[in-house]
Amino acid sequence: MKAFPLSSPLPSLHSPKSLIHAQLRKPNFSKFGPVLLPLLHSRAPSKFKLFSSPVSADHHVPLEAAEGTALASERSEKFDWYSQWYPLMPVCDLDKKVPRALMVLGMDVVVWWDRNENAWKVFDDMCPHRLAPLSEGRIDPAGRLQCVYHGWCFDGSGNCKLIPQAPADGPPVQTSKRACVAAYPTIVHHDMVWFWPNSDPQYKDIIAKEKPPYFPELDDPSFTTVMGSRDLPYG
Repeated sequence: MKAFPLSSPLPSLHSPKSLIHAQLRKPNFSKFGPVLLPLLHSRAPSKFKLFSSPVSADHHVPLEAAEGTALASERSEKFDWYSQWYPLMPVCDLDKKVPRALMVLGMDVVVWWDRNENAWKVFDDMCPHRLAPLSEGRIDPAGRLQCVYHGWCFDGSGNCKLIPQAPADGPPVQTSKRACVAAYPTIVHHDMVWFWPNSDPQYKDIIAKEKPPYFPELDDPSFTTVMGSRDLPYG
């Protein structure tokens, strides 16, 4: 076996000396710089363009318009409990001579017969003076609803017509809006008293614009109907 000195340039590879020196020469990566850098820089714009390119006009919906549409849809689908007709009681169970206290939607109301207008009326069951229940009052000789506490009298529109304690020669304090009681739109439909639980002036003529649910069979004389009601505890 032939031995070679350590300083030998590995002649066993049988390669030219120039090739061996080229392989052992320290690599110079700087010459690749101009090639690599453009590649890195060329990718950045394309990546940014991917996320920043605008959507086509056919599919673009402004955020404000989308939010406005969602809010409008929510409002249109929202149910207003106090802008509906509600049945109170069959007419056959009411007494025209005595006010009747009822509770609907957590509201205390009084149903009474206004003989001056020949119609049933529904008020807040609360006198604006001392908050006494009007249902504990009476129908006075003039056909008005009279509070049992201090005798204030109200017509079918909720206007105060008499304050017994007010001086006859004094200012007409009974005409003050603070002396009025809330009156609700009321209608008799299918032999039942219905009311609209919102006294806002915009609903004053709601009867002409919207009617309670209608069932033709209840007005058909060929049908026999029986009215009844039952109070059930809840809450």
